[in-house]
Amino acid sequence: MQIKLDFRSGVPIYIQIMDQIKHLVAIDAIHPDDQLPTVRQLASDLRVNFNTIARAYRLLDEGGVISTQQGRGTYILAPPSEQATERLRQEALAGLTRRYLAEIARLGFTPEEINPYLAALFQEWKETGSLPEMDFE
Repeated sequence: MQIKLDFRSGVPIYIQIMDQIKHLVAIDAIHPDDQLPTVRQLASDLRVNFNTIARAYRLLDEGGVISTQQGRGTYILAPPSEQATERLRQEALAGLTRRYLAEIARLGFTPEEINPYLAALFQEWKETGSLPEMDFE
């Protein structure tokens, strides 16, 4: 399972973990009944406090994405309904957007500065179905 954290983004680490696990489920990169790493193992792999992972897992469990079974481990739950899948996709999109905007703000850009770039990207994407190469000269 590939999770990448951005410690400078301003987005809490447990939220980043949750968003990425939801995204992996939504894109079918992890499947129902797949076992997730233990809290301690993932904490070690990501070099974060195990309480951060425990919080993310607890909230994912409460949200019906995973099931933690004492003594057995933590597993991805059975395929969610189309409605639940779409909700997961939307939550993943919201998380990505929050991280993107947090990074823009961290770099000191204003909405007015970023808007022309976003408008050009969206327009090209709508017209061609792919993202353009941006010329920053």
